Amino acid sequence: MHRIINSRSYFQKAAVVASLLTLLALSACGQSTEQTAETATEPADAAPSTVVLYEGARIIVGDGSDPIQNGAFTVDGGQFVAIGAAGDVSAPDGATRVDLSGKTVMPTIVDAHTHLSVTREELLDDLQRRALFGVSATLSMGADGPGAPLEMRDEVIPGAALYRSAGHGITAPELGRREVHWVTNEEEAREAVRTEIARNVDVIKLWVDDRDGQYDKLSPEIYSAAIDEAHQNNVRVSAHLFDLADAKGLVLAGVDIFAHGVRDMDVDEEFVEMVKARPNLVLIPNLRARGVATDLDWLTGLISDQMLVDLQGNNVKNPEIQEAYNIQARNLARLNNEDMTITVGTDGNRPWGPHVEMEDMVASGMTPAQVLVAATRNGAALLELGDTGTIEADKNADFIVLNANPLDDITNTRQISSVFLRGEEVDRAEISARWLGM
Repeated sequence: MHRIINSRSYFQKAAVVASLLTLLALSACGQSTEQTAETATEPADAAPSTVVLYEGARIIVGDGSDPIQNGAFTVDGGQFVAIGAAGDVSAPDGATRVDLSGKTVMPTIVDAHTHLSVTREELLDDLQRRALFGVSATLSMGADGPGAPLEMRDEVIPGAALYRSAGHGITAPELGRREVHWVTNEEEAREAVRTEIARNVDVIKLWVDDRDGQYDKLSPEIYSAAIDEAHQNNVRVSAHLFDLADAKGLVLAGVDIFAHGVRDMDVDEEFVEMVKARPNLVLIPNLRARGVATDLDWLTGLISDQMLVDLQGNNVKNPEIQEAYNIQARNLARLNNEDMTITVGTDGNRPWGPHVEMEDMVASGMTPAQVLVAATRNGAALLELGDTGTIEADKNADFIVLNANPLDDITNTRQISSVFLRGEEVDRAEISARWLGM
């Protein structure tokens, strides 16, 4: 008897067998049915890249290393991603490309000694004006009285420099300086320090100066007590000073920061050896004007005409000022040669001040490269800003694009093409126009 085969049943079974054989073959190749399905599916459109590739500029890293000629760097999420020679730095498809050929890029500047406004509105204006001049952070060094909005130190404001503060500061009684702590003994000094620490200030500021014989200075016993109290609470101390003798006493007491250089005489070998024994001691020179006429035309259009006229009125040769500057300049050169850590500070509320100070520091004998390190990496370290100060991967993309090379001439820091804070370009035109009342 012949067996009759149902053709439909046969072909169904055959299909099952074929499917099983296909699965076995895919399994042998290490593939899954899900992977096969994904492979067969058309990829969705990729999201636009957020990476920006900047190419062609000379890059001054800010750490004293040789600049990268014809360099490139990428920025994403407000941070530097990669830095190197053009052609060695890659970017994903769809990245924005910016040609900076002929430009120089350097880190933004840190002004480590200022005295800023004490209302929120005015302070915000101060910080935005600093961004106009390529300054990304600043330390207001005392006299920030009870109305100062210290909470702004915790704010990252687009298009504005970061704010740090030494709070009130501590001095012997001085007429007209009621915004600071007046102390007359050791316990008052310790209490003033504790009060400032409770306000969470960044450093303690001491004034150790008789103001040309007008007032009594803080005695070594009093400032030593203040420094000791601050150090017990892990807070650093900065000191305003004038005389070499006071500088020596402050070093012995453990001061962390000189808010000025020695100004009464040339430093001696004893002081140099004391400084060399304190490698973490920091000097903010705050050089006074050189007493010579300098170029101020670069400020045209950036500050008001009247302000520029006022500056020009004092922009004349003055032998007395020259001699005072020369003392400070020789001391700065000596300490720089001994590898003391040096930063840039301007001791006032002039947003453009660091560019003048850097010129004066080069005139003292420092090289442009040394001054740029002082103005960037060293200033950021002093303010304990570990995420800025140099052009390095994973740091904030805080940088200045210049039209000329400051290593050739330090005044080229004034030839600003653009400023970027945390990867975003600062609207310099808007800040300048608002400042000029346009």
